[in-house]
Amino acid sequence: MNLTFFFAAIAFYLIATAGYCIFFVQPERKSIASISLWATFLGFVLHFIYFILRWSESGRIPVTNFFEAINGLGMGIVLVFLIMELRYRIPALGTFMLPLVLLLMAPAAITSRQIAGLNPILKSAWLGIHTSLALLGDAAFAFAFIVSLMYLIQEHQLKHKRLGAIFHRLPPLDVMDTISYRALSIGWPLFTLGMITGSIWAESAWGTYWSWQPKETASLLVWVLYLAVLHLRTIGWRGRKMAYLSIAGFLFVLISFFVVSRIGVGKHTF
Repeated sequence: MNLTFFFAAIAFYLIATAGYCIFFVQPERKSIASISLWATFLGFVLHFIYFILRWSESGRIPVTNFFEAINGLGMGIVLVFLIMELRYRIPALGTFMLPLVLLLMAPAAITSRQIAGLNPILKSAWLGIHTSLALLGDAAFAFAFIVSLMYLIQEHQLKHKRLGAIFHRLPPLDVMDTISYRALSIGWPLFTLGMITGSIWAESAWGTYWSWQPKETASLLVWVLYLAVLHLRTIGWRGRKMAYLSIAGFLFVLISFFVVSRIGVGKHTF
């Protein structure tokens, strides 16, 4: 029964994606953008209801296996998108952001959704705090990734003087550069807090703050990479350079999330 809410959420995300794509082609149909935003919001509400129901059924925060992690990441990206869309009112974001959510959550369709028991030693309030912060950080990085892709598309249009339909659909370069930076400025502190609370959780569970497990090492590399990106921004890096770095950073996040976490679970939940 709980899965009904999950699949209903996916259905609303599909409706929103279709609506945003129609609006991107026919921007004069502004009502389509509003309908798509509402569809995204309703999808998020259903998604959150599913999250709460699974939490109630399992007796723990549902972020302890691969399916739950995918689900949490997708929900986090939608939350970040809704906040940014309400703040900046750029419907074109939905045309790019919602397909990413659906693509990232696609493995959930073939991944076991069975609720598994949790090792008693891992039961701690730090589990929910750590995973929530880390996933929200990843969601902010995903948002910066999408905006960076949009930036490069827009810059390509300008460079080749192809000021056609796509050019007029996307925001100005300086706006996208600023939004991407703000997303990174939010994501890195969240990710940092996620690593700190994860270390506290590890010490309470295993007696050590850090054990150089594959996922821990990958997370550290992600943290260092984004720290470098933010530092380079402070010394004047802008535009295309930052866009490429943001894209590279999120690709590494995906490798960590979908590859490293699967081949070296170690002491971690997924």
